[in-house]
Amino acid sequence: MHRLMLTAAIAASFIVSPLAAQTPAPPPAYGPPITFDAAKKALAAAEAEAKKNNWPVAIAIVDSAGQLAAFSKIDNTQIASIDIAIGKAVTANNFKRPTKALQDAIAQGGANLRLLAVKGATPLEGGVPIIVDGKIIGAIGASGVMANQDAEVAMAGAAAAK
Repeated sequence: MHRLMLTAAIAASFIVSPLAAQTPAPPPAYGPPITFDAAKKALAAAEAEAKKNNWPVAIAIVDSAGQLAAFSKIDNTQIASIDIAIGKAVTANNFKRPTKALQDAIAQGGANLRLLAVKGATPLEGGVPIIVDGKIIGAIGASGVMANQDAEVAMAGAAAAK
């Protein structure tokens, strides 16, 4: 019985290993920049999520070129959150992925720590790309509360822009 279990475990490792080693799908391409109307819609949805939870946050939306398209700061938001929200949005856009992916990579240490040296990057959870029709049209970043709460605000906004 022990030999059968060992054989099954070894066989399973040969099946699972190639799956784990597969290259991830490439990130989406950039599309046209987010429109003013879509940015306002995303901003309103993000604000609604923050206000529903009484979260004082700054919310920034950038277009597909990484330029500020819309911004909001809820009353009593700490001043530092302004630049952090913009940085999260720019980082999510420029790296074509949620900023949590960068935060997680840095937490693993090693060579991933070089991400800390990237000028202008804000590798903190709370920034997400805005993807419409498979293309990145911009990104949204939020800052002011816990990182996972910032991400909830940003995701609510990104979902509304579609």
